[in-house]
Amino acid sequence: MNSYTHPLTKAQATKLRVLLEELGFEFSPKEWTIFFAQKNKLSVAVYEKGPKVLVQGRGVEEFVQFELEPKILGEAKVGYEEVHAPEMFEPHFGVDESGKGDFFGPLVISGVYVDRLIARKFLDTGVVDSKRIGSDARIRALADTIRKSSLGLVETVLIGPAKYNELYEKFGNLNRLLGWGHARVIENLLAKKPACPRSLSDQFADARVINASLLKHGRKIAIEQRPRAESDIAVAAASIVAREAFINWLERKSKELDMRLQRGVSPSVKEAAKKLVQMNGPDALREVAKVHFRTAHEIAPNDYPAPPARENWRKAP
Repeated sequence: MNSYTHPLTKAQATKLRVLLEELGFEFSPKEWTIFFAQKNKLSVAVYEKGPKVLVQGRGVEEFVQFELEPKILGEAKVGYEEVHAPEMFEPHFGVDESGKGDFFGPLVISGVYVDRLIARKFLDTGVVDSKRIGSDARIRALADTIRKSSLGLVETVLIGPAKYNELYEKFGNLNRLLGWGHARVIENLLAKKPACPRSLSDQFADARVINASLLKHGRKIAIEQRPRAESDIAVAAASIVAREAFINWLERKSKELDMRLQRGVSPSVKEAAKKLVQMNGPDALREVAKVHFRTAHEIAPNDYPAPPARENWRKAP
């Protein structure tokens, strides 16, 4: 293990600073942190956002096991993963997506196979849910490690905005579209690993669509969905692979258009969309954005209808 990250309370952050001072760590200023400390080749950064702690360098596992967990977090997880979550080490696919909540860019669904050996490799290299990783460079490095460690048992379906908009109109529901994408990924993974007994994902996709598609192609696998599935190492790995594909697409398209396509649905995203429509017309949004988002209607109300009121939205049963 060469890195570890975990959310902290403000009280835990204060307590950790005292512990590091007692252990002889040296403190120095670092942007976006509450504090940053180093000792030998081990660094501990507590970031303002969260707050959260990031431990990196030599001796991460020992520091987490013998200092951070027992003295600050009050838990013992590192090194005991197989005790706390034995099912995480059994053969299964993890499936997750990226770009679902971003106006610009594709929807990307990725899947990764793990068994006991692969799961342990992922844990040792610091694989965690992509939402806990703030650096694109780190996402790319981990995605590369995941592909190597899983012996190529990784699949990605990238649905570019133009195809996404077409499929959304066809399905009329994001859950059904997600279910279709999950099914494609699972089918591709089953072609490589047909004996895999189970697939796990977060509880967002429409499992009925997944099962119907798999049965149609003669595929049989247990489809498991649960809240916070990203705590599973296979789902966390899939989230990283999907995120890498999403940020790479956004970067390429930004260079192609000579304008920055930002993430999320912030005011700066809306400004970029306005600029694009002024330059190339309303239809240009279909090639780079998800036009069922309210942002498209706000930019070009005559071309894109307003989405239904939120109280009328209903998750697929």
